[in-house]
Amino acid sequence: MAATVSGALEGLTVDDRGRAFTTDATTGRVFRIDAPGAPAVPIATVPSGGAGGLTWTPRGTLLVGYGADARSFVGDTLRHAGMIEMDPNTGAWTPYAAGLSAVNGVTTAHDGTVYATNDFGSLIGRVNPDRTVQADWASFPSANGAVLGRNDEYLYVARTFTNPGVSRIPIANPAAPQSLLDLTGGDALSAPDGLTLDSADRPVVPLNTAGQVIRIDAPNQYCILSSGNPLTSVVSYGRGSKGFSAGRLFAATFTGVIYEVPGGFDPNARTAAP
Repeated sequence: MAATVSGALEGLTVDDRGRAFTTDATTGRVFRIDAPGAPAVPIATVPSGGAGGLTWTPRGTLLVGYGADARSFVGDTLRHAGMIEMDPNTGAWTPYAAGLSAVNGVTTAHDGTVYATNDFGSLIGRVNPDRTVQADWASFPSANGAVLGRNDEYLYVARTFTNPGVSRIPIANPAAPQSLLDLTGGDALSAPDGLTLDSADRPVVPLNTAGQVIRIDAPNQYCILSSGNPLTSVVSYGRGSKGFSAGRLFAATFTGVIYEVPGGFDPNARTAAP
């Protein structure tokens, strides 16, 4: 076990100093953990509803989603969610964007464009580098998690509740998504959640209710990296040379546990950052 946090953990990321950051969807708090085994220190609270996904800006600041609460069920209509921009050292923050369906998953392109998902709705939002918001950039039911491929060509998302599985969405043509994993039968209740990519751009995905973390090696072919950790909500590779270091795969749960996934070690993988 790398850390324990009092909360239902929704977001997880690591900075270039090997410090982990996580969010509590219940209280809206943002926590920093300086190294595995260190205490989780609350450094900020989002302005409205539960705290959601986390992503880095090209400036090295941290974007924190908010609105990950019951309103997400009607988020496509309410567009109540948004993001704050936070200093990872002090926790000081300023508003960044508003008017999104939800920010359950969030990721940043190299040019600063941000994409945000809602697993309880159908809208994927885009925030342009000038901070203008397009809440309906794509319609994709139950998209959860968000990570861009190496060249920002595809947005990878889990499909949690509707047609469960994993897809990648071409940025140039979001109306033509490509399925990478289709979960059927008993596996349809596994609830894929907040995913990441390894160094070969292979999706690494927690199956929330199944208690597994898997890696998709080819369309509809995957290997199990770990099991026995139910309610795992999000995975992220480490970063830097110490602490939650690069190459190591970490996972967070709705029960407040952050743990390392030994089967996910990849010496060239790291937290996605523009």
